[in-house]
Amino acid sequence: MTLTTPTLQTARLRLRPFADTDADALFTMHSSAHVMRYWDSPRWEERARADRFLAVCRRIADEGTGARVAVDRASDGAFVGWCALSSWNPEYRSASLGYCLDEAMWGHGFATEAAHAMLRWAFDTLDLNRVQAETDTRNVASARVLEKVGFVREGTLREDCVVDGEVSDSWVFGLLRREWRPSATPIPSR
Repeated sequence: MTLTTPTLQTARLRLRPFADTDADALFTMHSSAHVMRYWDSPRWEERARADRFLAVCRRIADEGTGARVAVDRASDGAFVGWCALSSWNPEYRSASLGYCLDEAMWGHGFATEAAHAMLRWAFDTLDLNRVQAETDTRNVASARVLEKVGFVREGTLREDCVVDGEVSDSWVFGLLRREWRPSATPIPSR
């Protein structure tokens, strides 16, 4: 079974496959030191990084091994960020969730809404049993997003990465099918 990158709609967001026209917004977001301060990769310093990111998105889609989607605000089409389901293993019925939002979009519940949409699609379409996520232990806002959509913090990976030259710990979160609580409002897929 291969995975088709979805298009999902929520009350305020549209999650869709990436297009080449997203490169500038991606570069702006990923070149921000503030946005990238908890990532285990440095901020982008060259525009070509956005093109490589989009190439990986296409490769993942072509291989059917995961799904990375752009997230836009439904009201005006403004780029919010991205959300991804990676490390999909159909045999073990598992995958990992990740996301990144533009700083101007923080604090509006968009990460929670996008993550919830991806999880609903993942559990309904892929029949997953488990979704995992990780976040830097200093990134309390991301941990709150994961907890809001039902993840449980399962442990700490001690000194598992280096963030901007500083050794850092990560929290591991898990969400099991039996713990998943989809919202009452359906999220249509196209």
